[in-house]
Amino acid sequence: MPRFVVLRHESPSSHRAGVHWDMMLEYDGALRTWALTTEPAPGASIAAVALPDHRLHYLTYEGPISGDRGEVSRWDEGTYEMRRETLDELVFQLNGNRLTAEYSLRRTPEDNLRWTFRCSPS
Repeated sequence: MPRFVVLRHESPSSHRAGVHWDMMLEYDGALRTWALTTEPAPGASIAAVALPDHRLHYLTYEGPISGDRGEVSRWDEGTYEMRRETLDELVFQLNGNRLTAEYSLRRTPEDNLRWTFRCSPS
């Protein structure tokens, strides 16, 4: 079963200042990644930005990021099952320590890099 990780990413003022959460899904030898603007929570609808794929190394890494881009710590981890996937929507079951439900990522019509992350209705 493929793995996922959510990293809490504290960024310095020189690079996307503040805190965001990196949602990473293992897929085809890499991690598909979205930056979430707030901490994932049941029922929340969270703005997300698609980022370039990351190395599998981040499934277990915690610490400083090269290039003075801040630090990451593991917020959640586990496995996931893809339920449905189109160009504009991913629906998947997360089986983590904190996130255990069906979630979705939906692309916004205005911008290919902007998505919405939320817990799917049961």
